[in-house]
Amino acid sequence: AQVKVLKRDKAPAREKALKLLERVGLSAHANKFPAQLSGGQQQRVGVARALAADPQVLLMDEPFGALDPVTRGALQQEMTRIHRLLGRTIVLVTHDIDEAL
Repeated sequence: AQVKVLKRDKAPAREKALKLLERVGLSAHANKFPAQLSGGQQQRVGVARALAADPQVLLMDEPFGALDPVTRGALQQEMTRIHRLLGRTIVLVTHDIDEAL
């Protein structure tokens, strides 16, 4: 059996990735590896990856649980901004009462 590799132009995918990184405030870090990013930055990359599929609903399970309170608050505000910008439904699952309210 012969395996065929799809030869697609990578430019559109790269352009979309860079646009999403800009949307989550990480365009300056586009060439970094995950280990070179802070926990909050890694969470933003995760959001960008999820948004790449262009979902109508984004389900996030404990997305900020491992972050310090300051970073958590900043990312909660960032998610609110992204929600307003894209008009997508975002469902956050959390066990943190303050975060839920």
